[in-house]
Amino acid sequence: MGSPSLSLDPWVPNSHFEKGGTVMINRQSGAVILGTGTRIPEGVIDQEVAAGVIQRLGLTHRWNKVLPKLYLKSGVLRRASVLLSAAGDDPDSRQSFYKPPTAAAPFGPTTAERMEVYATHAGPLLTKTCQAAIQRAGIEASAVTHLITVSCTGFCAPGLDHALFESLDLNLTTQRSHIGFMGCHAMVNGLRVAQAIAESDPRAVVLVGAVELCSIHQQYTEDPEQIVANSLFSDGAAAAVVTNASAAIRQPGQVHLRIVSSLSLKIPDSADLMTWKIGDHGFQMTLSSLVPSRIEERLKEPIEKWLSGLGISIEDIRQWVVHPGGPRILDSVDKAMGLDETKLSASRRTLANYGNMSSPTILFIIEEILYSNTGEHYGPRDGYWLVFGFGPGLHAEILLLELTE
Repeated sequence: MGSPSLSLDPWVPNSHFEKGGTVMINRQSGAVILGTGTRIPEGVIDQEVAAGVIQRLGLTHRWNKVLPKLYLKSGVLRRASVLLSAAGDDPDSRQSFYKPPTAAAPFGPTTAERMEVYATHAGPLLTKTCQAAIQRAGIEASAVTHLITVSCTGFCAPGLDHALFESLDLNLTTQRSHIGFMGCHAMVNGLRVAQAIAESDPRAVVLVGAVELCSIHQQYTEDPEQIVANSLFSDGAAAAVVTNASAAIRQPGQVHLRIVSSLSLKIPDSADLMTWKIGDHGFQMTLSSLVPSRIEERLKEPIEKWLSGLGISIEDIRQWVVHPGGPRILDSVDKAMGLDETKLSASRRTLANYGNMSSPTILFIIEEILYSNTGEHYGPRDGYWLVFGFGPGLHAEILLLELTE
């Protein structure tokens, strides 16, 4: 056999070798997701009630009367926040962080005050999530060799990784990396880094943990794009344990998802359509109404070329895990890829039950398909899964997974 040639096609990653124009997939190699975990804060609020709280606080004047209608159009039924007490008859008394605007504080808490909340709550929430993933993977925390943390809603140093060394009792020599401020698709980036580590070292056990406290960035605003963001985002955390496929031993009842390949796609002419910036009073999201049309126009062709290079077609995909940036973004992926509307039902259900939690959300969708009482309604699970995340840029980060049962 002659020496393998590297692909020069921009839609086929050069880490794969070609034979006869098609990448040969070796199902005995690569990286495997052994187990996942997800968690939300105890404080949960119905969307209609949340709209009422914001109305009474007077955080917007122009849109105040129509806030309940705008919030219900978001596709979200309920959301969780670290700012809410677990329960209470009076919804206004369940939080004290946000107060009515005053002449002295017209835009609410400062960024420094919001970062204090992040530093207090992000670590404990991520700890519980990582413990769940470690337990489902059937390993001990002491087996973890690499730690990857993911977050775009806060900063502190020592950071999340340092906190997990203490709370999980990780080995002091565990190698660590942080993926920060990338946005909603960052868990895909985290899993891609974990894949690279696991494929290069058969002994590696990589723990990837993402936590986002989006609710600490509520904006006092009249900007309609900010109002939409205020209605969508929520708090949550997710984690996954990744190892080399050759070292993965499936325990009874375990489900393994093999990471087959990934694609990073910059969507042209979209740099200003989705942004995430640090302001004086929290982080500020812009989400243009043009985002769905850009996705519709630009998504399908590069994905088809990428999959074709792997010897796979769109019709081979059994499960679609699409980050629910909002109902219109899900609609745009439906249209772009020519999907039956039921294909994204797990993504829509996750949006309804949890809101947009940014980077952790894709693992909530995966767990919805694998472990929920409604999982059987999403169709066959064995075979290929396509996982999408969209973030500022506008960038799409995509994973091809494979489940065998």
